[in-house]
Amino acid sequence: MAYVCEGCLRSFTSWGFKQHRLKTSNSACSAPSNVENNSEPNFSDPAESDESETDSELEELTAHVLSDFDPDSAPISFEGDYFGSNYTTQDLGQMDVEEADEEWEWGEGSASAEDGIEEEADFDEDSLNALLEGMWEPERVVDVDMQEEPSPSTGTQIPVRNTRTATESHVHIEDCLRHKPFIVKFGGHAGRPISDTKVDDSNTRYERALGNDKFLWHPFRSRLDWEVARWGKLRGPGSNALNELLQIPGLAEKLDLSFKTTHELNKIIDGQLPGRPPFHRHEVVVAGESFEFFYRNILDCIRALWGDRDLTPYLIMCPERHYTDQTKDIQLFHSMHTGKWWWATQKEIEKTNPGATIIPLIISTDKTQLTVFGNKTAYPVYITIGNIPKEIRRKSSRGSYILLGYLPTSNLSHITNKTGRRRALANLFHACMKHIMAPIREPGINGMLVVDGNGVARRGHPIMAVYVTDYPEQCLASTAKYGRCAALCGVVKENSGDDQTDFPFLDFASALEVFEMISEGPTVFRRACKDAGMKPIPEPFWKDLPYVNIFQSITPDILHQLYQGLIKHLLSWLIKIAGAAEIDARFRRFPPNHNIRLFMRGVSMLSRVTGKEHEQISHCLLGIVIDLHLPNGASSERLSAAVRGMLNFVYLAQYPLHTTETLSLLRQSLTLFHDHKDVFVDTGIVSTFKIPKLHACQHFARHFENFGTADNFNSEYTDGVAEECGENA
Repeated sequence: MAYVCEGCLRSFTSWGFKQHRLKTSNSACSAPSNVENNSEPNFSDPAESDESETDSELEELTAHVLSDFDPDSAPISFEGDYFGSNYTTQDLGQMDVEEADEEWEWGEGSASAEDGIEEEADFDEDSLNALLEGMWEPERVVDVDMQEEPSPSTGTQIPVRNTRTATESHVHIEDCLRHKPFIVKFGGHAGRPISDTKVDDSNTRYERALGNDKFLWHPFRSRLDWEVARWGKLRGPGSNALNELLQIPGLAEKLDLSFKTTHELNKIIDGQLPGRPPFHRHEVVVAGESFEFFYRNILDCIRALWGDRDLTPYLIMCPERHYTDQTKDIQLFHSMHTGKWWWATQKEIEKTNPGATIIPLIISTDKTQLTVFGNKTAYPVYITIGNIPKEIRRKSSRGSYILLGYLPTSNLSHITNKTGRRRALANLFHACMKHIMAPIREPGINGMLVVDGNGVARRGHPIMAVYVTDYPEQCLASTAKYGRCAALCGVVKENSGDDQTDFPFLDFASALEVFEMISEGPTVFRRACKDAGMKPIPEPFWKDLPYVNIFQSITPDILHQLYQGLIKHLLSWLIKIAGAAEIDARFRRFPPNHNIRLFMRGVSMLSRVTGKEHEQISHCLLGIVIDLHLPNGASSERLSAAVRGMLNFVYLAQYPLHTTETLSLLRQSLTLFHDHKDVFVDTGIVSTFKIPKLHACQHFARHFENFGTADNFNSEYTDGVAEECGENA
C-alpha cells in the first residue's frame, strides 16, 4: 500500500512514511491529520508500541537492508526465463533489485527519484542502528565474584605508563620519517646498461613482430575494422551477442570487416598479433597417477614485465641503503631495494659477474582461488618483480602481476594411508613448481638480456626473492612439518609460543646436505629429515635455484597471519573469558565514530568472518576490555596490557616505512603481549600458546630488514587480480 504525505505530496511505503514523519522539519508533514487521512493503523511512539509490532518492523527493515541469507548454501545462478538470460541493469531501470521491489512512486513535489532513494537508504541505515540499539538482548549471567571490585593484580606488576613520555617518544621516532632520507647507492657497475648493445624500444619491436610496417591497421583492413574488433573484445557484451550482431545480413559486408564470427576474430588476434606468453601443457606422474598442469615460460613473463613501456620509468635497477641523516645511525626500510637481501645478493653476484641487474622474483600461490577445468580443479601461481615499486605493484589496475600457471589439485583417494597421501601431494606440488621454475637456473647465475620499454638493454639475473602464501602452503613450500615454524628456525615445538631470542633460520647448506642423504637409502633419509623438522621430499623445487634460501623467502602476511590468525584467536579468548552476551553488549554500546563499524548485533554470532571484519573488530577491542570483570574478581590490568601489546604489534606491522627504532617498538609490543598473556591461562581459557602464526611474529622485524615492509608482499594483492588474470588467461 502506498502512503501519500499531504505536506509534500510524496509517496512512501509504510515504513518510509513513518520515518519521513519522524525526521521531517515540515510541520505539515508531521501533522496528526496526515496520519488520519492515510489510515495509519498505529503510529505511536516505538517505545510504547506493541512488542510484536516492533518485531515486525525490525524484520521488515532487516530484510530490506541486510537481506539475510544462509552463508552455507551455494549461490544459485540465474539460468534465464522465457525471454532469455541476457539481462542488464538497464532492464531493471538502473535500480537494485531491493529498490525495485519497493516500487517507489514519487509525487510532483519531489526533487528527483534518485535523491529520494538515497535519502531512504540513509533513513534505513540510521533507523536500523536505532532499532537494534533498543532491541532485546540476552541476560548477561555474571559470576558473583565478577561483580566485586577487581583485586590488585597478583601476577607481574604493570609499570605505570607515562603517557606523555610514550607519546613524545613516538613523535620523535616518527618525525624523522617526514624528512628526505640520506641515500647510499650500491656503486660500481650494478644495474648499468650494456653500452655496446643497441636494441629497439617496445613499440618498434611490436611493429616488427606484426610483420607489416607499411599499413598502420594491419592485420585489420581499416581503422573501422580495428575499432569494431577492439570494441568487441574490450567493451562488447560477450561472444554470443557479438556473433549475433555479425550475423545481421549485410553488416559485415557494409562495414568491410575481416571477420564474421568471434572465432574468426580470435583467430586473427592469436595468429597475427604479438600476444602474451602462451600457456604450455605438461604432465607429471606422482604416486601412479598422471596430472596435467598449465604454465607459461617464466622468462617470457619476466621480459614482458621488464619491457612494459608504462613501467619503464619506475623500474629500480640496483639496491640502496636509506638513512634518516648523514650520521647513518638510523636506517630506513620500505621498498625491496632498501632491504639487506638485495644488497647482500648484489654484492655476491658482483664478485663473479660485475654489472649485474638483479630481478627479484615474487612468487605467490593461493589455494582458495580454485579454477575448474572440465572435471579437474587447479589453483593459480602468480609472478611479479621487485624492481617495480610497491606503490604500483599493489594496484591491480596497473597489471604488474602475471598469471604464471595453474597447479593441479587432487585428493589421491586411491592412496589409503593418510601420511603417504600427504607426502604424495607434496611431491606433486614440488614436481610442478620445479618444472615451472627450472628456466631461471642458468640466467640466475650468468644473466640474460633484458630490454626495457625504451630499448635500453641490461644483463638481468632473475632470482626468486620471496614466496607469498598462507601458513599451510608455506610449510608445503619449505618442506616444514605442519605445526612447526615454516622458516624452520631453531625453536622447538614445545617453546614455539614463548617470547625468546629470534632464532636463526635453518642453514641452507645444512638443508642441502639432508637432501643429499637420500642416496644412503630411504630410512636414513627419513631419519635425517625428521631430525631437521622437514618432510622427506626428495626434490624440492628450490634446491637447484641460485642465490635462493627458501627459509628466508617465507614472508609475513598481514591478512592471514594477523587478522585471520591472531586477532581471530584474541577475539575468541575474550568471548570465553567474559561470555558472548557481555562482549556483544559492549560492542553494541560502543560509541559511534568515524571509520569505525558498529556491530549492533554483537560479534559472537558472526560466521565466516573476513579479514576486513577482523580489522574493524580490532579497532574496538581495547575499548571493549577496559574494566572488564574477570572470574574470581581478578584485575583486568594484565588483560588490557596483553590486548594492547597485540594491537600495537598489528598496527606497527603495517607501517609502509620502518626504521631501526620502529622495529624496536614492534619487538617491544610483542614482548608486552608475551609478558601478560598468562592472564588467559590463569582464567582457564587456554593451556598453551603453541600457535605457529604467533611464533611467526618473532621473525617479522628481520623480514622487514631483509625485504622491506609488509606491503611489498601481501596476499591481498593477488585477490584483486585473480578474476582478471583468470579471464585473460
